[in-house]
Amino acid sequence: MSGPARAGLFVYAKDPERLAGFYESLLGMTRAHASAELVVLRSPDMQIVVHAIPASIAATIAISDPPAKRDGAAFKFFFTIASIEAAREAAPGLGGEVLSESWQAAGFRVCNAVDPEGNIFQLREIAP
Repeated sequence: MSGPARAGLFVYAKDPERLAGFYESLLGMTRAHASAELVVLRSPDMQIVVHAIPASIAATIAISDPPAKRDGAAFKFFFTIASIEAAREAAPGLGGEVLSESWQAAGFRVCNAVDPEGNIFQLREIAP
């Protein structure tokens, strides 16, 4: 992706460096740039901006290990990867989880995953 992104995801994080590292490693994204308050990740398909929650608010948020799943969000993003099984093996070492249940859809397999701060998203793997 060159130039400004046409689409992406903006996520607030208590620990932006950890969360960015999770998505960078699990989804194979690269860093476009970073500062003390945000990390911009990109892939050919999308951009993720991980922005620090203000310190006064972050101090009131507890992140458990493993993280409690935050399943009440109105939005859930998905990302297509080469192998759900490879992601399932890698996620715990990165502070997250790829859930065991998966579904087959038209042309792909999908399952939910959880990042280190409890956000739930979907992983898709193109069917052979």
